Amino acid sequence: MDHSRQPVVDAPLHPAWLNAPAGQGDAHAPQPGPSDLSPTIRPRQVLLVEDNHINQVVALEFLALMGVQARLARNGLEALAACTATPPDLVLMDIQMPGMDGLECARRLRALQRDGQLPSFPILALTAHALDADVAASLDAGMDEHLTKPLDFVALRTRLQRWLKLPEPS
Repeated sequence: MDHSRQPVVDAPLHPAWLNAPAGQGDAHAPQPGPSDLSPTIRPRQVLLVEDNHINQVVALEFLALMGVQARLARNGLEALAACTATPPDLVLMDIQMPGMDGLECARRLRALQRDGQLPSFPILALTAHALDADVAASLDAGMDEHLTKPLDFVALRTRLQRWLKLPEPS
């Protein structure tokens, strides 16, 4: 498998294993034990699309605590490249970002899925905007849900469990 096409995206202040493709994590990173996952179940892979460093740190830490393998894209263009290289199980998409915003990125991802170029996966809007018009804009762009910031661990876990099978907390 040629990994040279995968975007190399790192999140400062986070362990390298959070952004490593499956099976390529840090040897010192926590690894699931036999009771955590059956051999046929791989960790869920979430792409976080977020341009704000503080929000990146918080969201990536929450995802790690949930036992989710996370990758980071800092804008819509990076998200398109990341999804094309390795489709995630779910995308958490910020709405307001430089370059391509989250709404346009969601539209393009959905178009690629309709054309059979990408498998289907849920896209959840992640934004501070909570007006009815903001929710409607997210859904119209192809998002499956609209989550508001600041992130709350329990609320995020509850929302993700609607779409993914998450490991049970230990």
